[in-house]
Amino acid sequence: SQSEQQIVSSQLECVQSIRDGVLEEAKCTESDRVMLFPQQGSRAETQTRSVLRLVHMETETLYSKGDSEDLYVTDILYEREVTKREVTGAEVTELVWKLCLAHSASYETADLFMTLVFVLRHLSLEALRALWQRSSFKCRDNWQPLIDALPSCATEACVVLMKDLIASGEVEEDKVEHFFWSFAFIPNPTSGMIESLAPLLKSPGASQSCFLGVTALVHRFCSAHSSCGVVPAVQSVMRTLGKFLGGNCTVQDPEHLSKMQLVLKAIGNAGLAAAALAPALSSCAALRSHPMEIRLAAIQAFRRIPCSLRVSDLLPHIWD
Repeated sequence: SQSEQQIVSSQLECVQSIRDGVLEEAKCTESDRVMLFPQQGSRAETQTRSVLRLVHMETETLYSKGDSEDLYVTDILYEREVTKREVTGAEVTELVWKLCLAHSASYETADLFMTLVFVLRHLSLEALRALWQRSSFKCRDNWQPLIDALPSCATEACVVLMKDLIASGEVEEDKVEHFFWSFAFIPNPTSGMIESLAPLLKSPGASQSCFLGVTALVHRFCSAHSSCGVVPAVQSVMRTLGKFLGGNCTVQDPEHLSKMQLVLKAIGNAGLAAAALAPALSSCAALRSHPMEIRLAAIQAFRRIPCSLRVSDLLPHIWD
């Protein structure tokens, strides 16, 4: 039948000449046949011949020793050349204005934003506060470039400025949440960052992201400083959390229960710094009169406390 006939057929033949492992010439012939009207036997045929020849070879170019000294292995993090001169506040303000005027979905905007982030890392706290006074304006699409750039800055000065903005209520709630979550990604936190953020835990409206963001920062700090328990800023955070526990995690109403669960989760989040609260956590978990949610949360709060504290001795009667 017609459906079984081959409508299109192609053939490719190549002859290659190789000498000393190098392809010197390749001659190819490609034939294509198409049956236009199979019943009448009419067809169209094309034939293409091509020749590829090696013209010449170049010797391998070796880098000189001087060139190789400029090469180095690095990771995929963004890098910018170190600014050899101090950037003025007027220049940064102009950069923020350029971001406002640039199209939101363009390579120019992305490059300007990255430039802003890296420039902020070179500014002191005083310079950042002055910059905020000049550049806290919103763009026409209600965007504040400086607000979005601060969490990526990750310097102590930027963190202190973020704390100031949170405490003064100058930023919207969703941006405040973004600030808190960004603390967990600061690569090299300092005790000064923790010291500036610790008072936020005492504010009546401290949110879940506040507790978890600050304690995540403490955990990262303690991961790099094994003796973080003696650092005053860390002690301040843990004292605040310890006061919420009240010694044995007694709760009085459902609202207090929810807050106690959050505090216990934050303590577990803090890692090595939570070692000082191990006895209180043991009491919270051991009391049978406590709601099961509190007892379980207290046990989970031990998750990052070092085994050297012999947790089993601190929890002798939980399962009796």
